[in-house]
Amino acid sequence: MTSTLPPPEQPGLERARISERTLRTDRWWSGPVLTVLGLTTFLVYGLARALQQDHYWVQEYHYLTPFYSPCVAGQCAPDAAVFGRLPWDFPWFLPFAVLSLPLLLLFRFTCYYYRKAYYRSFWQSPTACAVREPHGRYTGETRFPLIGQNLHRYFFYAALLISLINTYDATVALFHGADGGFGIGVGNIVLFTNVVLLWCYTLSCHSCRHVVGGRLRSFGSRPVRYRMWTAVSKLNTRHMEFAWITLGTLVLTDLYVALVASGVLTDLRIVN
Repeated sequence: MTSTLPPPEQPGLERARISERTLRTDRWWSGPVLTVLGLTTFLVYGLARALQQDHYWVQEYHYLTPFYSPCVAGQCAPDAAVFGRLPWDFPWFLPFAVLSLPLLLLFRFTCYYYRKAYYRSFWQSPTACAVREPHGRYTGETRFPLIGQNLHRYFFYAALLISLINTYDATVALFHGADGGFGIGVGNIVLFTNVVLLWCYTLSCHSCRHVVGGRLRSFGSRPVRYRMWTAVSKLNTRHMEFAWITLGTLVLTDLYVALVASGVLTDLRIVN
């Protein structure tokens, strides 16, 4: 019988010595390059806007950009600080939403999909299938700082709370029309679209799927949990899509609020 074992398990044979990093002829590098460009663009834009400390609030319609929610700095506009302000002004290097932005960043940084994305692109571990990585050894997520990736399940709960705050911000804006009272403008649609997609990303998280249906031997006596787990599982199959879509909607929402707040754009009103 002919052995099916690869070398060197097959006696008398050795592995082929290939000097090239890969024999692939397709554009295997395009995915990692696009990932680097996409994530870098978002991080640079987000950092610049968080440190700008301006054009984050439209007083007339109560539009608050998600990059500044909740606004807790002493410089925050009174109506924008729905949870109150700290009794001092923040220096230029401290974002007004200092309570939420680090938690949201850590939630995405430890996200299972984003880990795959930046491991392959920034760290090249591995860059792509059948492409030799430049690292001499692999220790996985067993040592500091990568062992901290296990905290993702706890950042998920923080993301849930912040999603509720973003929903509250978008809802409050509905009751500040041009002439007072209920009103809808393009800004309201932008805010709510962003909130809905953020909920899709948050609820499609693997940690959410585990919270809903994990540690159960059987769904037989838990029909409600089963329906919830099924719904979350369907969202989970599109977690990567929501991860990228919400990066775009966060930027577009913030940009729209900034342009209206600075007077570059006028919010088109649909109702009131």
